[in-house]
Amino acid sequence: MKPLAEFSADAGRRLTGVFTDIDDTLTSDGQLPAKSYSAMERLRDSGLAVVPITGRPAGWCDLVARLWPVDGVVGENGAFYFHYDRSNRKMRRYYADDEASRQHNSERLKALGKQVLDAVPGARISADQAYRETDLAIDFREDVVPLDEQAIAKIVTVLKDGGATVKVSSIHVNAWFGSYDKLTMTRHFARDVLGLDIDAAEQRFIFSGDSPNDGPMFRFFSHSVGVANVSDFADQLELPPTYITDGHGGAGFAEMADMLIAMRQGDC
Repeated sequence: MKPLAEFSADAGRRLTGVFTDIDDTLTSDGQLPAKSYSAMERLRDSGLAVVPITGRPAGWCDLVARLWPVDGVVGENGAFYFHYDRSNRKMRRYYADDEASRQHNSERLKALGKQVLDAVPGARISADQAYRETDLAIDFREDVVPLDEQAIAKIVTVLKDGGATVKVSSIHVNAWFGSYDKLTMTRHFARDVLGLDIDAAEQRFIFSGDSPNDGPMFRFFSHSVGVANVSDFADQLELPPTYITDGHGGAGFAEMADMLIAMRQGDC
């Protein structure tokens, strides 16, 4: 990974948008610092689209799309995107699967969650599970005593043996039934909301993240940035981000935002 300072100013001036993870990328120690929120607002004011790409649940994503200074949000690891049309006061919700499939898979995931809790002492269903529509989140670090790597690996094994797609974030193991991921839904969002084909225009976007479930985004975007704590997962990433910040979490995101805004203003 290269230091963020090596990012090209010409590339920064050509950007259309910023895609970013939330947990431990925008947040620090489980909270959204003012500097992260301000950074999103300043990026938008500079003319860039800002879109969180997260594993967090639909309930949270509705709030993010409505209240944050963003152009929309991809949630539950790519199960959907929400875009709030402020001029018409209307929320657009696009899902990878139809409602019947989501309801059926929800019951399957409940059963799978019970298997995990029986197999891995100390694991818990995430506190935000009630607000999820498509996936199961197993908490191994957010609101529980942190589990070790062996326990996390056991959670992954149980979920995969149950036929689920599994991704590990910095705080949860997420599982769902389906072939979508963060990148596939980002493609839909960019096409429908931004009017762009990211396969043809991927260099017009930058992505920031911090953990293994950001892997598809790190692989796809040549302008990919890991906040400093991505180094904690270096051995779990098939392909690391191209660049890395000096700052951790929200401080790293703000560092990236400051750089991009300065480039767009011609200050570097």
